[in-house]
Amino acid sequence: MDVVFRILGGVGLFLVGMSLLSDGLTHFAGDALRRSLLRFTGSPFKAFLSGALLTVVVQSSTATTVTLIGFVSAGLITFAQSLGVVMGASLGTTGTGWVVSTLGLKVQLGFYTLPMIGLGALVRLLIRGRWRHLGTALAGFGMLFVGIDTLQEGMHGAGDQFSLAGLTAESWGSRVLALGMGLLMTVIMQSSAATVATTLTALDAGAINFDLAAILVIGAAIGTTMTGVLAALGGSLYAKRTALAHVLFNLSSGIIAIILLPVLLYVLRLAQTHLGLQPGGVSLAAFHTLFIAVGVAIFLPHAHWCARQIERLLPERSALPTRMLDQSQWQVPMLALASSHQALRATTGQLLQALASIFVRTPGEAPLARQIPAGTLPALGMALDELQTYLSRIPYEEDNGVLARHRLCQMHVLDHLLRLHARAGHLPDMLRGDGTDGLQTARQQFADMLTAVLPVLTGTESLAAIDVRQLAQQRENIEVLRREARRHVMEQSATGQRDPGEALQVLDGMLWLERAAHHVWRICRYLQEDEAAQANDDTAIGEPAYSGSAETRV
Repeated sequence: MDVVFRILGGVGLFLVGMSLLSDGLTHFAGDALRRSLLRFTGSPFKAFLSGALLTVVVQSSTATTVTLIGFVSAGLITFAQSLGVVMGASLGTTGTGWVVSTLGLKVQLGFYTLPMIGLGALVRLLIRGRWRHLGTALAGFGMLFVGIDTLQEGMHGAGDQFSLAGLTAESWGSRVLALGMGLLMTVIMQSSAATVATTLTALDAGAINFDLAAILVIGAAIGTTMTGVLAALGGSLYAKRTALAHVLFNLSSGIIAIILLPVLLYVLRLAQTHLGLQPGGVSLAAFHTLFIAVGVAIFLPHAHWCARQIERLLPERSALPTRMLDQSQWQVPMLALASSHQALRATTGQLLQALASIFVRTPGEAPLARQIPAGTLPALGMALDELQTYLSRIPYEEDNGVLARHRLCQMHVLDHLLRLHARAGHLPDMLRGDGTDGLQTARQQFADMLTAVLPVLTGTESLAAIDVRQLAQQRENIEVLRREARRHVMEQSATGQRDPGEALQVLDGMLWLERAAHHVWRICRYLQEDEAAQANDDTAIGEPAYSGSAETRV
């Protein structure tokens, strides 16, 4: 019982320490790390280096993967580039083995890191802002080594009572058994780092021989993909593709390592003889890095081909603009807002395209010939409901003004989209005809607005290409036309020149156009400001310049 309790407690402390260290570093330096990851993903090789370095820093391939899904969903990097990050994350996660083997097993740091846990807890409790997350990371780092010390004590006791040192890896049965043990341990603990640390301490205690320890590590590399698979089951298409890429890469690398096991072990023996590589835990950490590196060398040059095959296995089936949203992105609010920005932009494009089917006509086309495609508005209504839910679930970070500015812009966009969508569902019949009394001119102004913004919204061009001043002027022109039409139509109705019912329909159509133009202008303005804020965190977001009346402003 003493042995079992120590092993379980050691694994638990190690897991908690890894979690606190990863979460603390991700929140403390997350924005800078994410900007670095994005900046150096121009090619699959650069993406690989970025993924490896980020994972080594934050000690979590999961954090890297979540960031990656957000980048792909937001259209910031291609899927082929994301494969490089996936491979880099797999290699970067081997850094934990090096830390454990070179520090944790060589020096009993658990006692000396206890003050670090206390200091970290005090920083977490007493300091405000992002520096409190540094306290979380310090406490996690200290707890990690306390867990290793506790695990070592348990493993030394286990070595006297239970040992696999006599079991060899010469038979395929033993290999499959060890592989299954490593995979199962990782699935249960949801951490390959914990499996590797447990294996290293067991090897150091003499409870297992090196060959079986190597296969256990291979099993851990395969088992760690299950966390991503479980998280992707209810996620977006991009999350599923990323999880599949992670599974295929680690599984392929593991199979290659099993097949080439004698060769890899021979290479390690040469390194021990000629390069001074230390046997035991350090050599096992080197083995972990070596077989992942072999997989990288094989698959990274063919990243584009691999991306096409995965996209063929998981094709795009949904046309909804919210298909890129994924709940895993809520862990990284800035990336969640980047994805919601793209979803808002796509929703705007589809809604304005639906309106263009009514107002943008080809020469000679009959006035009533065009209709909004059936099912378009209900589908967009579902997308807007999903966007409301998604935005409401993005965590609020205290003292993060940049995040608040993004959220403010997107809430404005969503508000105007909801109002414009409601108006599109109640289109006055008068707007489907030729119209008189300035109605035709106002309708053409609105059509010109749609024609100007749709190529940008539905393309890949920056939203800065939209001339929001021109949109504001066109909206004001429609307002002037409405006022003139109101005076003219009312006079005609009062003198009996126009039927009162027809007069009210004309005014209703003019008011519809003015309100719709107002929403189009405001949506484009706030989308443009949100994009600018993402490109430059110091961009101030304020009320758009406005020259209209107070009546329309309300």
